[in-house]
Amino acid sequence: MGLFLNHRQIIASLLLCSMASASFAHEMVVSGDVAAMIHLDPQDHPKAGVPSQIWFALTKKAGEPIPLSHCQCHLVIYPVPRQNIAPLTPTLKGFSTEKYKDIPSAVVTFSKAGLYRLELVGEPIKGENFSRFKVSREVMVTK
Repeated sequence: MGLFLNHRQIIASLLLCSMASASFAHEMVVSGDVAAMIHLDPQDHPKAGVPSQIWFALTKKAGEPIPLSHCQCHLVIYPVPRQNIAPLTPTLKGFSTEKYKDIPSAVVTFSKAGLYRLELVGEPIKGENFSRFKVSREVMVTK
């Protein structure tokens, strides 16, 4: 018993670890009445010098999706700690996945490894019913 694990314990441990990393891969952030699931490809592990797609699945409190066409959104990316350099402000484009259509997305190439903060600020386009919001997430970029 003691230090030895049987194959079922090893499989259970691996399954728990994979579930933990999968839940981190799609981090949910809430701001007022808007929730955002933030994801980076590849698998939330961006590498310096390699293009990464960042997308934000936005929903209202009741779970109704907020497409980019209904939101005036801006993405700002800066190193942490903040430095005396201009932040990245990539252009957002609509992106679709199996579950989400026309969600805010950008392709970004981080110039060097380190910690970065992603901030998405948005407000409804006239006639839409959700509050102005700001969601953010820190991400580690590796070499």
